[in-house]
Amino acid sequence: MEKFVLSLDEGTTSARAILFDRESNVLGLGQYEFPQHYPKPGWVEHDPEEIWEAQLRAIRTAIERAKIEPAQITAMGVTNQRETTIVWDKSGRPLYNAIVWQCRRTAEMVEEVKREYGSLIKEKTGLVPDAYFSASKLKWLLDNVPGLREKAERGEALFGTVDTFLIYRLTGEHVTDYSNASRTMLFNIKKLEWDDELLELFDIPEGVLPEVRESSEVYSYTKRGVIGAEIPVGGDAGDQQAALFGQAAFETGMVKATYGTGSFILANTGKTVRYSDNLLTTIAWGLNGKVTYALEGSVFVTGAAVQWLRDGIRIIKHASETEGLARKLRSNEGVYFVPAFVGLGAPYWDQFARGLIIGITRGTGREHLARATLEAIAYLTRDVIEEMEKLVGIKELRVDGGATSNDFLMQFQADVLKRRVVRPVVKETTALGAAYLAGLAVGYWESLAEIKELWRAEKVFEPKMDDETREKLYRGWKEAVRRAMGWAKVVGR
Repeated sequence: MEKFVLSLDEGTTSARAILFDRESNVLGLGQYEFPQHYPKPGWVEHDPEEIWEAQLRAIRTAIERAKIEPAQITAMGVTNQRETTIVWDKSGRPLYNAIVWQCRRTAEMVEEVKREYGSLIKEKTGLVPDAYFSASKLKWLLDNVPGLREKAERGEALFGTVDTFLIYRLTGEHVTDYSNASRTMLFNIKKLEWDDELLELFDIPEGVLPEVRESSEVYSYTKRGVIGAEIPVGGDAGDQQAALFGQAAFETGMVKATYGTGSFILANTGKTVRYSDNLLTTIAWGLNGKVTYALEGSVFVTGAAVQWLRDGIRIIKHASETEGLARKLRSNEGVYFVPAFVGLGAPYWDQFARGLIIGITRGTGREHLARATLEAIAYLTRDVIEEMEKLVGIKELRVDGGATSNDFLMQFQADVLKRRVVRPVVKETTALGAAYLAGLAVGYWESLAEIKELWRAEKVFEPKMDDETREKLYRGWKEAVRRAMGWAKVVGR
């Protein structure tokens, strides 16, 4: 009986399940969106039960479309929106909505912590203190959900990021992997353990935390009643680390950018922990008793800006329209859009920046806004790559995510970087990375060398823009960013 690997790819707006064969071909895919909840300005939540239901539907749809039996699944991998914080009881019942990575409710709390403990946190975790990460979200939950702290202290409440919640519901095991643990702002990335000093700083009882395991090992087996078979869950990685793995970026200096709700750029730094003032140091994965590290630049809003064009101001009906609109113009005509809806991430780390559109004239139309949005995605990526180049050499950028289907954006990205941009044949690299990790755990794939041979380029975008135009455009971008920074402090929101 032929065997396959199932990958659960739980993102910020949808839950997906994808079945892969040994050659990395997609055999079946299920995807279901779930609601976003905005209880207050700057607050973002998900209902964990809605995530779970969407994920279950996606699994069943993928299996149905692949026309296979659950027993043909040899392993399951999980990848997830990172930092999003969930608490639940031992029955698996959520005790509050998930606080999403985008949520800014703890910004002021983190600013206070950062002033006194910023250097300590950076040294231990590799992270720049920010409301983005899980620690302050968990503290907020413990301090604000009635009875939760008492439950936690009695061992009746469990914390996890979305991977941990899904694995718990699938198997009953309370585990996470090194890559996800490294995004909580509670994990010591050198000692590879939860850090007592940080737990004390955020007043978090250690008993709520999951066991931290390698990214590729069998954690447990799915309960038979969930999807009809006992399947080993053998892979777990945060979505961006999974994408780096799925891009076969196994060597130091290899870089990938994933264009999703936000954009995330990771550079493999090997077994060396490298620190940057404006980038994050993170664990890429733990494999065969060794940990690989990465530098990361997290851009909070990119694809979400395109969604805003569609759902907010409704100048497009589908994201794909932006390419045609952008091509109607020979240049941006001086219009820039800084999509700082929830502040700016790397390399600026300004929680109080807000969105800005500048350069508007009476002749500005929707094509200008579409082009400015796509250009912003590329500029934000360059901002991060420039920081990475201070520590690692970068020859090319491997790309994945929904926006990579936009050839205008990919060519502009190559132009503004002055580097080739490479789009792979298999664009589902996040899910593929989780599948590879799970498959390695059970011997479905035997080595990294075998996986590396499976990676293929679909299209290469070479830079064509002249240096003078490139730098003039980028200077305009940097000035627009300068004007967007700190705006929430000015207006008190």
